[in-house]
Amino acid sequence: MKKPWNRSSQPVYSVSSYHAGDANMHICTYVTAVSMQPKRFIIALYKGTRTLELVRREQRFVLQLLAAGQHRLIPLLGRKSGHQTDKIALLGRRGLLTTWEGVNVLSEALAWMDLHVIGTMDGGDHIVYLCDVLRYRNVSPGTPLTLDILREKGLIRS
Repeated sequence: MKKPWNRSSQPVYSVSSYHAGDANMHICTYVTAVSMQPKRFIIALYKGTRTLELVRREQRFVLQLLAAGQHRLIPLLGRKSGHQTDKIALLGRRGLLTTWEGVNVLSEALAWMDLHVIGTMDGGDHIVYLCDVLRYRNVSPGTPLTLDILREKGLIRS
């Protein structure tokens, strides 16, 4: 049987981070809405990542709800480091990017949310961010990518 925290299938997101012309993307599964009014999310970003560095500098980022078919992006966005790999350049060459509110985003994502950091907390191996949703856009209908899909594809451990 799965551990209690692995029994529900959470949606999979990507964080598009940026600062002063530098950008990166990262997979994020520790995401939870925590307030209806104002709309707020908590997002946990893994320590030591390029994404975390950029979010610390800019205090804003775009949270992207991924579509089920985007599981193919996990090896690039989740297993490669932004310190060694220019993920934005690779995604651009593959024709997978567009811009929204001046930020590189995945064109096939289901939704984009522009988030502003209002608080942080050390969460162990992650830094936890409390964020206000400044604006959002539903890009397309479809089925969200979930942890169960990643497990079925052998992209993460059960």
